[in-house]
Amino acid sequence: MSHPSRHALVLFSGGQDSTTCLAWALSRYARVETVAFDYGQRHRIELDARLNVLQALRGERMMRQRPDWAGKLGEDHLLDLGVIGQLGATAMTESIEIVMQENGLPNTFVPGRNLMFLTLAAALGYRRGADVLVTGVCETDFSGYPDCRDDTMKAQQVALSLGLGSRVTIDTPLMWIDKADTWQLAHDLGGQDLVEIIVEHSHTCYLGERGTRHAWGHGCGACPACQLRQAGWLRWHQTQDPSPG
Repeated sequence: MSHPSRHALVLFSGGQDSTTCLAWALSRYARVETVAFDYGQRHRIELDARLNVLQALRGERMMRQRPDWAGKLGEDHLLDLGVIGQLGATAMTESIEIVMQENGLPNTFVPGRNLMFLTLAAALGYRRGADVLVTGVCETDFSGYPDCRDDTMKAQQVALSLGLGSRVTIDTPLMWIDKADTWQLAHDLGGQDLVEIIVEHSHTCYLGERGTRHAWGHGCGACPACQLRQAGWLRWHQTQDPSPG
């Protein structure tokens, strides 16, 4: 459903999920801005990769594929959230081995990260006139992170709307789909051109590896994020029609 008068702010890390969410928002809202957070992440290279994604989305080839996106993609924002690294070491912020913890969560879980992201995004959106926040969290392909759950998003939406005294909508277009479906959604939204942008320019690898180029994109191929992305790519390709045209 299109919302021709609403203004959206996409939490955009430059990964597969957030790139798909950005395309989803461009298909629905009159104006779309992006925001990212520098929190001392181990894979800080994503902050550079995201700029390449934005450039490609603004490129002539993508605009020919989706001329209705032209003029919608607005300002990009980068916020400093380095305080997260002061709250304790995680495998996302320190060069430590990725392992499961006694509480059943991997040590890639950064407590409160998505809650802080959404709070700051809502404050920025308030200043920018954006009443929709779009984020790529999901319950289907995730590591059990409690701040990715649908209940968390609904509670956060209520809290932000009350705290700002203004309606805030949190859109989670990937909440109930897996990685194979996410590849399909990208294809549905922007065709093979968008899929190629995600493969070539987006970044998912937790270790920040960009040297190796796989069929599904760049990454170490061994960390949980790479394995999830690769498995989704393989499942999606099994469903594609191999016949030409």
